[in-house]
Amino acid sequence: MDTKKVAEEVKVAAAETAKKAAAVKKSVEKAAEPAVKAVKKAAEPAAKAVKKAAEPAAKAVKKAAEPAAKAVKKAAAPAAKAVKKVADDAKKTVAKAVKKEAAANVVLQFAGKEVAMKDVLEAAKKAYAASNKAAIKDITLYVKPEDNAAYYVVNGDVTGKIEL
Repeated sequence: MDTKKVAEEVKVAAAETAKKAAAVKKSVEKAAEPAVKAVKKAAEPAAKAVKKAAEPAAKAVKKAAEPAAKAVKKAAAPAAKAVKKVADDAKKTVAKAVKKEAAANVVLQFAGKEVAMKDVLEAAKKAYAASNKAAIKDITLYVKPEDNAAYYVVNGDVTGKIEL
């Protein structure tokens, strides 16, 4: 017999078995339905009795835990006040540190020219970025009016020159 035919016959047999299993499952569920209802009905009074019996125990546990909860709250109150004080102090310290500095504008005048230093700094950053992909962590700028140039050092090792 051909393996393709055998495979096809196996598929057909599997499909028929699945159909039969589904039908059996349905009939078992239908037959078990009254038994399930009876068990639920019989268990209902027992569940109510357990719940009723557990109520006093739950109340007793709650009552017993009240003094411990109060003690914990009482013990935690000073710590909460201390934390709040430290947080308030930290907020004040940060607020002082964040106060804005006065705006500063440095302009270099030489040979009848005026050059704003912030523009020179931006030009140096752009010149660096044009030839390097690494981020600028720090930059030092040396302005030499006699050379009509500014020299920069980025991240302590990359140097360059820009014309003023």
